[in-house]
Amino acid sequence: MKILVTGATGNIGGEVVKNLHNRGAQVRALIRKPESVKLPAGVEVVAGDLTDPASIRAAIQGVDKLFLLNAVVADELTQALITYGIAKRTGIKQITYLSVYKAERFRDVPHFASKVAIENALHEFGIPFTILRPAYFFQNDLTLKPVLEQMGIYPMPIGTAGISAIDSRDVAEAASITLTERGHEGHTYDLVSSSQITGPGNAALWSNALGRPVNYTGHDFDAWEKQMSGQLPGWMAYDMRTMLEGYVERGFASTESDVQRATRLLGHAPRTYEAFVQETAASWSSNEQR
Repeated sequence: MKILVTGATGNIGGEVVKNLHNRGAQVRALIRKPESVKLPAGVEVVAGDLTDPASIRAAIQGVDKLFLLNAVVADELTQALITYGIAKRTGIKQITYLSVYKAERFRDVPHFASKVAIENALHEFGIPFTILRPAYFFQNDLTLKPVLEQMGIYPMPIGTAGISAIDSRDVAEAASITLTERGHEGHTYDLVSSSQITGPGNAALWSNALGRPVNYTGHDFDAWEKQMSGQLPGWMAYDMRTMLEGYVERGFASTESDVQRATRLLGHAPRTYEAFVQETAASWSSNEQR
């Protein structure tokens, strides 16, 4: 059984490759610049881009299953539908698609709307599929190291009500399970942990782990978008602002039954945000002492 993994260089895709390889699957990784990536020995690497149908056709030859992951890009829907369409024509046996939790409640968020459209296509054409819907990734907060350590602030405007979150390693494990074990075709899995994170709560966790005061900066979305537009393309800053604003205004919390179903899929309780913070802070400290 050979599995093609797209997005194989990111936090999730890279972990999916490792998980599948450890499970004995033959893995082919689609990567734009193969020369810049180191993957486990035995993983086949092919050059390609989801905007280039010719490279996708070449990459999917001889493949049994597909893990379809798209980066948040302006043409996400086009990339995914090109890849899905080619996979469908080649007779792919199964697709595991990485969507997002509660996607249908946030159709005004550009990359959520793309995922809803892709889910609809999966349901329409009869190719065996599994949909994974992860919540907010713990690993999003890895980028906050400078502001957490140097400025003592937690700047993500996630509000105070509590939103669902998940460790990307658990998402990768879930993907690998659905691609290598029977019984997951036609299922949609919400991937959430027991952690319902808040801005003030996350700030307190980081404060304790780092041994210094960390304060939540609140949820002024106009100010946040303006600041992020200096670091990201304007369309992406707007997309992320709309997502986070939707979380705060409409809610993004999970239920205990959601957590239990994710636990059954994984075979263990999903990692918690608290454990992620402790692990990450220890890693940062260790690296600084070297």
